[in-house]
Amino acid sequence: MRKWVSLLTLLTLLALLCPTAGAAAAANAGGAGDILVITGKVANAQGKGVKDAGLEIAVNGQKLHLDDELVTLKDGKYHAEVKLPAGALPAAKVTLEVKKPSYHDSGQVTLGQVFKDREDDKGNAQYLAQQNVTIKRSISPAFWIATLVLLAVYVLIAFELMHRTLAAVLGGSLLLTISYTAGTFNPAFFVMSFEDAMKAIDMNVIFLLMAMMIIVGVMKKTGVFQWLAYKAFQLAKGNVYVLAAFMMFITAFVSAFLDNVTTMLLIIPVTMEICGTLKINPIALLLPEAFASNVGGTATLIGDPPNIMIGSYAKLTFVDFVSHLSIICFLCLIVTIIWYVWWYKKDYQKAEVKDVPRMTEYLREAYKITNAKLLAIGGTILAITIFLFIVHGALHMEPSVAALIGAAVLLVLSKVDIVEMLEKEIEWPTLIFFMFLFVVVSGAEEAGLIQIIADWVKDMSQGSKVVAIILILWVSAIASAFIDNIPFTATMLPIVAYLTEVIPGAQTGVLWWALSLGACLGGNGTMIGASANVVTSGMAEKAGYPISFMAYMKAAWWPMIITIFMCMGWLLLVEK
Repeated sequence: MRKWVSLLTLLTLLALLCPTAGAAAAANAGGAGDILVITGKVANAQGKGVKDAGLEIAVNGQKLHLDDELVTLKDGKYHAEVKLPAGALPAAKVTLEVKKPSYHDSGQVTLGQVFKDREDDKGNAQYLAQQNVTIKRSISPAFWIATLVLLAVYVLIAFELMHRTLAAVLGGSLLLTISYTAGTFNPAFFVMSFEDAMKAIDMNVIFLLMAMMIIVGVMKKTGVFQWLAYKAFQLAKGNVYVLAAFMMFITAFVSAFLDNVTTMLLIIPVTMEICGTLKINPIALLLPEAFASNVGGTATLIGDPPNIMIGSYAKLTFVDFVSHLSIICFLCLIVTIIWYVWWYKKDYQKAEVKDVPRMTEYLREAYKITNAKLLAIGGTILAITIFLFIVHGALHMEPSVAALIGAAVLLVLSKVDIVEMLEKEIEWPTLIFFMFLFVVVSGAEEAGLIQIIADWVKDMSQGSKVVAIILILWVSAIASAFIDNIPFTATMLPIVAYLTEVIPGAQTGVLWWALSLGACLGGNGTMIGASANVVTSGMAEKAGYPISFMAYMKAAWWPMIITIFMCMGWLLLVEK
């Protein structure tokens, strides 16, 4: 018994002589004493919160052994409560140290002013302190792993060395495998967790695309798209120049409300039929239509995949896109029509228009509405869905919710086999590509590559909104012409978000419109710049009308440059 009393006396003396030992004991044992509540935020050099950063607390130089590991939340904020011996504060020196892979350790950060909040009747007090900590990125092995994987995915896609879906799946799974093998033994190799990868997948984008594919799949059964082509020929009255203009206008209009790839899949067979009858090269209509589909798709939230990604990431509504982009897209469409009517005038002059009434009658019979009842149902549901797109911002509803309810109700009322829709109409490779692409880009963001690029753009612009607009617009346009605009847009999202916050005057969202116009219209420049271009050239080749990369670029590059110049003027004069 005396031994235990002596030991207790010794511990008491040690606590009095060494406050840190007492603090550690109090923190572990939960005994009576003062309570220090520390709150704050851990941020990177750009001021963005750093999640899952570990914090260590020390009192008078001795680390406290807390019961639970202290880490920051997803916004970088933290909250800690530690127990100290009564009377230890405010004299004790309390320090924080923040550690996270791919970042430099913060070092010992001494708490600033400590405020006494309250004191109970036993003399135990509660103190409050706030301490924000900034940590800087380090070039770790995880940085090089994420960078090399992202570049490898780009190369595989751009040079068509591998199907883009397989390239994205390989890249995403490789990041996770390295993180859970080499990263388990050395945190410097850890890029991202499985939980982080799942959170990186923007399901709003995935569900929106999937639902719109279902709606289009049902509408295809009505014959309405072929009927639109017949009406274009009827209105043109045999004039091939007018016909080309009508076809481009119809393609652009439909692409604003449906996926532009789907629009081209529907319009290409009809165009082939018309060109065969008129004895002209189908490319003279197909390439302008592909260009017009990208222009029209740029005008709305749902018209082009890059816009869907931008809208979901930046929380922009359908009305936002229409109000800011529809006018400039309409002007670009007018210029596009004028350019291609002039560019292909020699091909149009070769058209054999012998019997317009007979041809019109033939098209009327061949391309008539096949299911008027289904068209009425589908048209009504599509109109309601578009209305929900328009008001989804006021309802605080994600666009995917509007598309999903529209698709579900349409399937119920049309009695179309859902298994058939899931198997034949949904482009699962495209959706899986999106999912793993989000993972790959998120890995680059976690490792710090995206921040380095963002800082470079910021330094190049020197904080000027005008320079930032020009840089983002032209870099997006040129890059999207040679690599698929979808992975490029995914990479640029966090960069533009950061620049929107730090560049004076950019809070209006003008940089988002620069990214949208650059990525969507820049993709017109080459055969591989946009998915609609790839589909068009592939189906033309299958029909016996191959077009080379350089021939496509020759016909599309300069109108792309002209439209980008128009967009630059629009952004600088109207969206300033």
